[in-house]
Amino acid sequence: MNLRIKICGITQVEQGRAIAQLGATALGFICARKSPRYVSPEQIRAIVLNLPIDAETGEFCCDRIGVFVNASLEEICQTVAIGHLSGVQLHGSEPPEFCDRLRQALPQVEIIRALRVSTHEILTQATLYKNRVDALLLDAYDPNLPGGTGKTLNWQALQNFRPGYPWLLAGGLTPDNVLEALSQVSPHGIDLSSGVERTSGDKDLDKVARLFDKLHPRTQNTDG
Repeated sequence: MNLRIKICGITQVEQGRAIAQLGATALGFICARKSPRYVSPEQIRAIVLNLPIDAETGEFCCDRIGVFVNASLEEICQTVAIGHLSGVQLHGSEPPEFCDRLRQALPQVEIIRALRVSTHEILTQATLYKNRVDALLLDAYDPNLPGGTGKTLNWQALQNFRPGYPWLLAGGLTPDNVLEALSQVSPHGIDLSSGVERTSGDKDLDKVARLFDKLHPRTQNTDG
């Protein structure tokens, strides 16, 4: 299985392009105004239009995910259109019925539902969203921040987590701990933000490169 690698909290044109070229399969854009990583729909558009294009398909080489926290359906649809987004991540308290409405409004757009795991019981909510979203994302809980907290989840408690549809692991992942996390859990993808930053919204490209080196070690030439 190819691991999906999403780098979230992209705010700069050059960094977005560089991270896509390094191998990210998805970029995340924070559409919640209270976040220090917030980018406007117009800023997202500028970043997306500078992303590499696949020479064979003519499509963007990676997914473009807008991250929303209790936004209105109208706001989400407008942002998707302006920013050329391919997916929507719901990171607030959006109920399953909202996912149904979003699916009707944007049938071609991927929907990811994030759960902020404060207790193990939260994981039972995964069943509520099955057949309503395309993927689940598990993030660490913080009472003051919806995401990008730098806190890790209890990976051992997730060893048997099998929601029955694709899921991504988030929460405090870094180039230094990602292999340890993946040795304990089996997600379909990972999501990093603060773990590859200098400051909020300013990605450290050396850290991003180190992440990909850890995940895809280059073959060493042992000849002679």
